[in-house]
Amino acid sequence: MSQEMTLAQVRQKTDVEVGFFSSASFELMQRVAKVFASSNIVPTQYRSEYTKGTGRSAQIIQNPNALANCIIAIGIAQRMRADILMVMQNLYIVEGRPSWSSVWIISAINLCGRFSPLKFEMRHLGEKEISYEETYWEDDKKQRRVKKTIIDDYECVAWATEKQTGDRLESIKVSVGMAVKEGWYQKTGSKWQTMPELMLRYRCASFFGKVYAPELLMGLSSAEEVADTIEITPDGEILGVTTEALRRQPIDVTPATTETEPQQITQSADVEITPTATGEGEDDTPAPVEAAPPGQQAAPDGTPAKGPPTTDEESLFGE
Repeated sequence: MSQEMTLAQVRQKTDVEVGFFSSASFELMQRVAKVFASSNIVPTQYRSEYTKGTGRSAQIIQNPNALANCIIAIGIAQRMRADILMVMQNLYIVEGRPSWSSVWIISAINLCGRFSPLKFEMRHLGEKEISYEETYWEDDKKQRRVKKTIIDDYECVAWATEKQTGDRLESIKVSVGMAVKEGWYQKTGSKWQTMPELMLRYRCASFFGKVYAPELLMGLSSAEEVADTIEITPDGEILGVTTEALRRQPIDVTPATTETEPQQITQSADVEITPTATGEGEDDTPAPVEAAPPGQQAAPDGTPAKGPPTTDEESLFGE
C-alpha cells in the first residue's frame, strides 16, 4: 500500500502544467520558453540572439526580452488552447502593441465551430473624389489641412451564418473611401494603394471578429490595423492616433526651450523713439510684462489673453 501511495505521489509531482502561479509550473514554463528562444524558426522578437545584416557587416544581436516574450506567447497559447509555435508565428509586435495577423483572425473564426466559413461580398462603387484631412507638422506644431484625391472605390462586407440560430451575421461595411478618410490609404508604403481588395477583406474580418467573437482575438487588433493607426512625429516619436491614447498621455507639441541670457534692446539707427512724459520722482523704467499663465498665449501688448487655457488634446480634436 505504501508503495502504491509513493507511485501516486511521484505521478502527481511529475504531472505539472505550465503556468504562472506556482513555482513548479513557472519553472516548467521557463524551460519551455528557453527552447523556443534558442530556435531560429520563430520570429526575431522571440529569439535570444539573431543576426542583423549580411556578409561582412553581419553582427549577432542579443535580445534580452526574448525569454519574457516567449513566456507571454506560451501563456496566450495555453489560454487559447492553440499551438505555441502557431501563436508565435502570427502574433506581431507593432511598436510594443501585440496584434494578430489577419490570416490568423480568419482561420480562428473558421475553426471555432460557431460560424460557417467566413465569406466576403465586394461591390464596385466606381471612381470618386474624396476629401480628407491631412496632418502635417509646421514649426514643431501639429497642423491640419483638407485635401482631395480621386480613387477607384470598392466596398466590402464580411459575413457568416451562425450555426446555432441560422442568422446571417455581417461586419460593418468597409470601403476604400473610408480608408482615405481614416488616413489608412495615404500612409507611406500603404498596401491600400497597391492591393485594396485584399486589405478590404482583412479589415472586414478584423471587424467581424471584434463584434461577434472577441474572445477569439482576446481584445487584440490585426497587425494591419495597428500599423494603420501609428503616427510618427518629426522627431521620430511613435504616436497612437486614438483618442484614448491621447487622453492617457497628452502630446507635448511645445518646442523645447533652453535658458539663455536676457538680450539687451538696442535702439536702431532708422527708428526714432519719442520719450514719454513722466511725473517728477517717478521711475522711468518700463513696467515688467506679465507672463501669460500656462496654456494661454500673451496678447500683443504683453497682457495674458482671456479665456480658459487650451490643452493639447483640445487643440487636436477641437473640443
